[in-house]
Amino acid sequence: MATPEATAPPRNDAMTHRQILEALSGLLLVLFVAMTSATVVSTALPTIIGALNGNQSQYTWVVTASLLAATATTPVWGKLADLFSKKLLVQISIAIFVVGSIICGFAQNAGELIAARAFQGLGMGGLQALVQVVMAAMIPPRERGRYNGYLGATMALATVGGPLLGGLIVDTDWLGWRWCFFIGVPIAILALAVLQRTLNLAVVKRAGVSIDYAGAFLIAGGVSILLIWVTFVGSSFDWLSWQTAAMVAAGLLVLAFATWVESRVREPVVPLRVITQRTPALAIVASLSVGMAMFGGAVFLGQYFQIGRGYSPTEAGLLTIPMMAGVLISSTVSGRLITATGKIKPYIIGGTVVLVAGFAILGTIDHRTSLVLVGIGMFLVGTGVGMSMQNLVLVVQNTVALSDLGAASGAITFFRSLGGTIGVSVLGAVLASKVTANITDHLAAAGASPAPGGGDTSTLDLKALPPAFQQIVRAAYGDATGKIFLIAAVIAVVGVLAAAALPKVELRTTVDLADAGQDPEAATPLAEVAGGVGVEDATRTEGREIPTAGR
Repeated sequence: MATPEATAPPRNDAMTHRQILEALSGLLLVLFVAMTSATVVSTALPTIIGALNGNQSQYTWVVTASLLAATATTPVWGKLADLFSKKLLVQISIAIFVVGSIICGFAQNAGELIAARAFQGLGMGGLQALVQVVMAAMIPPRERGRYNGYLGATMALATVGGPLLGGLIVDTDWLGWRWCFFIGVPIAILALAVLQRTLNLAVVKRAGVSIDYAGAFLIAGGVSILLIWVTFVGSSFDWLSWQTAAMVAAGLLVLAFATWVESRVREPVVPLRVITQRTPALAIVASLSVGMAMFGGAVFLGQYFQIGRGYSPTEAGLLTIPMMAGVLISSTVSGRLITATGKIKPYIIGGTVVLVAGFAILGTIDHRTSLVLVGIGMFLVGTGVGMSMQNLVLVVQNTVALSDLGAASGAITFFRSLGGTIGVSVLGAVLASKVTANITDHLAAAGASPAPGGGDTSTLDLKALPPAFQQIVRAAYGDATGKIFLIAAVIAVVGVLAAAALPKVELRTTVDLADAGQDPEAATPLAEVAGGVGVEDATRTEGREIPTAGR
């Protein structure tokens, strides 16, 4: 058994509400910057790619590169948080993100921008996973609900503000598109300074720590293969093709080997004993479903408003405010109710049901639907997300010991991101197919010739088209979008079923499971790991970080 290199402070020396808010300000600030960096390019990317003389394939990869790096490395960051200083890892993530952002801003061609975005994605993946891990290390699950409202507000502001900011930057001559990447740098540096002063997690190191490099490499590799497949299937090659067979088989084979490795190493990146328990497993399924529905559906709202309804990028961003208002209000209210009652399952079930209802309403829209009805649907979708998404992370964190907190949080964040990526690809392929069919039908009904450019609707510049054809394209997009929201509603039903199957959960009032004197799962003893290697005794503090009130 390893000997602690430092003496842990008393466990009751917890951070006060004010100190938590001070540290949380830095965490949420950097999370806002990371999320904004992903959304700020959504309206600016056509200008960026045009300035760099890029093509359509490179356009896709500017988005995909950062998404791949962030998603594939999330579980790795989570596991590292269980082995090393969480504060140091957050600072490293910020540094990687800042350097990546600066390189993005100075890119001279599309290839350099793609590489820089991949490097930036490494930092984004760390921040997405570590912010929630640090929050869990500071705040007991019972009290964490009240702080989830701040998290929801940050997500809402970044989602709405990003596209608006991107449009403003590219339309301002004395700024230019490069400031889409530069603008987050000073904010991230400020967050780094705030965290250095306010985040105090006393570190107690342990000897003999091993890092599962093989597992990390295999998980990242297997996931990357599958994400590359879902990015290009339906556009570059068919769903039923030799490319699909080769990539899916290779990805699943690599992940199967990764699972075998994870079951035998001493410090697995993703502890199978944690994610195979009932509560984490069901929460992961629900989070995967919510991620597919939320990201896969909501990402097309901007396209609906701009192409299907003819609004500008700035107007489209403003029209999505009802959804963000739903996230903000529901996450804040449900968080406080969860803290007051200690019960979380009813809010997760309610959130998934409301999410289905919202997408069902959006499934009825076309290019002439009242914006009031669209706003109601978006508000319900946002409300469902606010009540379920972060609470699914919380319910998993409530079931694991502090020593497994990072891996468990990273796992559920990883599966949520994976679900979102799959949702975007699948629903995007459905949308493209439906749009093409709609345009063909409308042209045939009007007795007109095929679309300019041979009917390829994916790269149409509507401003360059005749007014009559513009109306056909807008109607095609507006009518097709409702179909993908209907599919999103069906996907979200899986989340309802998984949430309903969750056991009754009572949130503990301690940071560590050992201090609660109970094991909510009672499925796999915490002192047992694959291969018979014992973990630290529940009464010891080796390798843990204890929140302190000291400066």
